Amino acid sequence: MDTSQARELAFRLLHGDPDRWLHVQAVAARADELRTSVPEAEGSVLVTAAWLHDIGYSPALRETGFHPLDGARYLEQAGHSREAALVAHHSGARFVAEVRGLVAELAGFPFVEDPLTDALTYADQTVGPRGERLSVADRLAEAIRRHGPDAPASLAAPRRDPYIYAAAERTEARL
Repeated sequence: MDTSQARELAFRLLHGDPDRWLHVQAVAARADELRTSVPEAEGSVLVTAAWLHDIGYSPALRETGFHPLDGARYLEQAGHSREAALVAHHSGARFVAEVRGLVAELAGFPFVEDPLTDALTYADQTVGPRGERLSVADRLAEAIRRHGPDAPASLAAPRRDPYIYAAAERTEARL
């Protein structure tokens, strides 16, 4: 899938949720800025994955209610395995999957810790829910405030946050 196809798909699935659409547009723009942190041949994959990272929030794709998994399943069924794996594991989703009891389901998508995964996480974790630019620390704190302390992402924070900070540090070092 190329970047324009990813943008069109994201628009079709998410434009009905104005805040989510603002977030996705800003994450894609941020990913474009981060192209130099990944190998040159991976730059378009990074931006494509950024457009797609939240498509699992679409009611049309909802199966489990865990957006990384629901989006990844859709992409896998459509023949986009690489993008599916990136969407499945964006922003430390594996830690949230543990809390939600979805480890086995997420395990169907390979996780690789590499510059591409790091940059996608960094792009997502430096953009707020309405597209505003935030620091990683502010974004993590905002998510806990917005979802509450008992939400799966909040409960996963002790394990997830160190991964996100490390991905951010690695990405910044590559820039």
